[in-house]
Amino acid sequence: MPFIPHTHADTESMLTTLGIESINDLFDEIPADIQCDGLPDLRDGISEMAMQRHMSEKAHIDETGICFLGAGCYDHYIPAAVWDLTSRGEFLTAYTPYQAEASQGTLQLVYEFQTMLASLTAMDVANASVYDGASALAEAILMAVRINRKSKSRRVMVPSTLHPTYLATVESIVSHQGISVESLPAEDGVTPMLKAKLDNAVAVVLQQPNFFGLLEDADTLTEHAHAAGALVIGVVNPMTLALLKPPGEWGDNGADIVCGDGQPLGIPMASGGPSFGFLCTRMAHVRQLPGRIAGRTQDKDGNDGFVLTLQAREQHIRRAKATSNICTNQGLLVTAATIYMTLLGRQGLKEVATACVRNTHQLVDRLTTLPNIEKRFTGHYFHECVLDFPESTVELQQRMLKQGILAGHPMTGMFDEGDRAMLVCATEARTAQDIESYVQALADG
Repeated sequence: MPFIPHTHADTESMLTTLGIESINDLFDEIPADIQCDGLPDLRDGISEMAMQRHMSEKAHIDETGICFLGAGCYDHYIPAAVWDLTSRGEFLTAYTPYQAEASQGTLQLVYEFQTMLASLTAMDVANASVYDGASALAEAILMAVRINRKSKSRRVMVPSTLHPTYLATVESIVSHQGISVESLPAEDGVTPMLKAKLDNAVAVVLQQPNFFGLLEDADTLTEHAHAAGALVIGVVNPMTLALLKPPGEWGDNGADIVCGDGQPLGIPMASGGPSFGFLCTRMAHVRQLPGRIAGRTQDKDGNDGFVLTLQAREQHIRRAKATSNICTNQGLLVTAATIYMTLLGRQGLKEVATACVRNTHQLVDRLTTLPNIEKRFTGHYFHECVLDFPESTVELQQRMLKQGILAGHPMTGMFDEGDRAMLVCATEARTAQDIESYVQALADG
């Protein structure tokens, strides 16, 4: 906030009303060891101009140069119109009120967003979004348990190739609800699913492409899961769906629930957030979908209008029967994503995805010409690939940062000798010169 109008008297009045002694008491739940004890190099009483200059200098410290980082957050080019339009007051300050039909513009945008996501994933219905891709997966698992009542085991099978942050989030959310999250082993970076492991499983999670950037055999895995009586939860990067088979078409009947993170659709990396998650399913399961669904209808005069068709919120009439209390619509980010998809269209998304694949393969081909750098896995990859280096990739990353290159995501702890492995990514925003700069910086040591 650039200007705070409250006087000292205003602050004292607030503290008295709340029955506390200091502003710091409002933050006493934050552990002391992670609190910032002021800004020691910012003295009291400086001018606004000096403060702005100081903070601008601090912000420049976060600049990383040419970005080859992926691992769930991607440096795509965002057309200027996306955030110019999203930042307009009509969008920037809008929030769907409880008399939602008064906000026809917001409802129409959510409706268009849902339509686009359902089309991309080849599913019947999408909700108005959730917090992020990781919490979307947790919601999908809770949803699967409610749907698949024939299974009494409450076991959910999760591949070891799943994004580790997604796994940590899932365990945090579902572990206290009697749900067992069990790992499926990987071979050469992908999941060779065995039917025997799926006995009595409620659901099987399948990330495509997986965390290592590799393409799983989605058709076979989906058929194995369904044959064992388990639901299939697809975790997808929406940008890849411009080229890959959508999860609604995996195997004979497709995935049952699909989720993912919308960051690739016009959301800046912004040091890792915020973003939004999406959640799609079959019409047969729509009553178990958390959050909101906007729909199109007609009034008594035959005019088109938009309504909240489904509100599975605990604050509304469902109360204790609510499907979830994590159902916030990330409205501003959904607005940006909807504008982004509208501007690019089907062909534009396909061209972006194609450029990502081409650039990453070019990057990998060039890097593996250098001594002692090679691919960790042999399978096909989309726009990320794990490479083995002859040194610690944590140290390598820091060294490359000094040369203006964010080299990738170190894989320390992910597998044997993971400290020498790095996940690299080159989106459509990377040029041939960027790739050559990476190669040259490595070659020069």
